[in-house]
Amino acid sequence: MTRHRLTSQALGAGTLLLALTLVTACGSDSSPSTSSADGPPAVTVNGVGEVQGTPDTLTAQIGVETQAADVTAAIAQANSSVRTVTDAVVSAGVDRKDVQTQQVSITPQYAGALPGGSNAISGYQATNTLRVTVRDLAKASTVLGDAVSAGGNATRLSGVSFRVDDNSKLLSDARSRAFADAKDRAEQYAKLSDSGLGKVLSISENISGQDQPASADRSASSSLAVPIEPGQQTINVSVSVKWALN
Repeated sequence: MTRHRLTSQALGAGTLLLALTLVTACGSDSSPSTSSADGPPAVTVNGVGEVQGTPDTLTAQIGVETQAADVTAAIAQANSSVRTVTDAVVSAGVDRKDVQTQQVSITPQYAGALPGGSNAISGYQATNTLRVTVRDLAKASTVLGDAVSAGGNATRLSGVSFRVDDNSKLLSDARSRAFADAKDRAEQYAKLSDSGLGKVLSISENISGQDQPASADRSASSSLAVPIEPGQQTINVSVSVKWALN
């Protein structure tokens, strides 16, 4: 009986060991991974879309710059001049709500600016700058000319630019062209790599050309309007699109 009991125990231990081995083997068997450390195959392509439109709005920085021996006089002269300029552009057809103060500054002037001078303050310079928006381009030349005439030698004219006030349609067209350009290239790469173009994974865009700089002659005769040419405005949209490859 002792030998039979030992044999039974040995068989039981052997069976248990075999069962454990099978369980361990089953636990180590895993299915293939559907993703790798580098991620699924994909292609990133850039596309460009360009459209043109005729500007319908002009903006300009129109300011005055005055100098006086003391602060009060300098700022008083600047305030007076900028009011005159404001009244002139409004009279020329600009809505007063489209005239916005951009900068007001007072800067001391030093005698030491010249060789042999001292660091003592010799006077003050006051600047007052307006941002003027002209929504009727037919009036733009007159507006700028009247502003220069009203401010006289104290006038400072800069930052003249054109834009399309509502450019949503142009942007939409440019985006469509940019995406179509990117997709066409992506399809070519997919074909070259014996793959199919999958879903879009990411899109980023960059827009340029929404403002078109222009030049204006500040020294134009007070009896003449400042000549301007709006030309055409080009809006560029560039996109970077990432597609999955099937």
